[in-house]
Amino acid sequence: MAREKQPEAAAEAEGAPERSYREQLDYLNPIAQPLASRKLTRKLYKCIRKAAKHKQIRRGVKEVQKFINKGEKGITVLAGDTLPIDVYCHIPIMCEDRSLPYAYVPSKSDLGAAAGSKRPTCVIMIKPHEEYQETYDECLEEVGALPLPL
Repeated sequence: MAREKQPEAAAEAEGAPERSYREQLDYLNPIAQPLASRKLTRKLYKCIRKAAKHKQIRRGVKEVQKFINKGEKGITVLAGDTLPIDVYCHIPIMCEDRSLPYAYVPSKSDLGAAAGSKRPTCVIMIKPHEEYQETYDECLEEVGALPLPL
């Protein structure tokens, strides 16, 4: 009987498909601007994975806020489906004051997974590093080209 339950549990875990980019857009909060396109979102996740390997990311509101205040440079990536928005609504303002590029991606769970964590993450800062400089520069250029909200 125990053998029968294990395959069923595995099938249920595999049967829960991840939501597509289009479906994730339904869960965005009102302040999620500028939102990264599907292509840019993939590039940002790829850059986050590379940065996480080299320990070059800052994860979480408290840590990102601390290092923005200290003057650290990097790309700030925020999750667009975080509620309540009061948790992190001050981060974009801090980035604009210090001329740091920032963008929103649709999912906090995907953002956490890209950083190598099982927990969802609402804010990540990617620091530049020579190992993934080309990917970082591409992301920096595209995030910088996104229109800022009014």
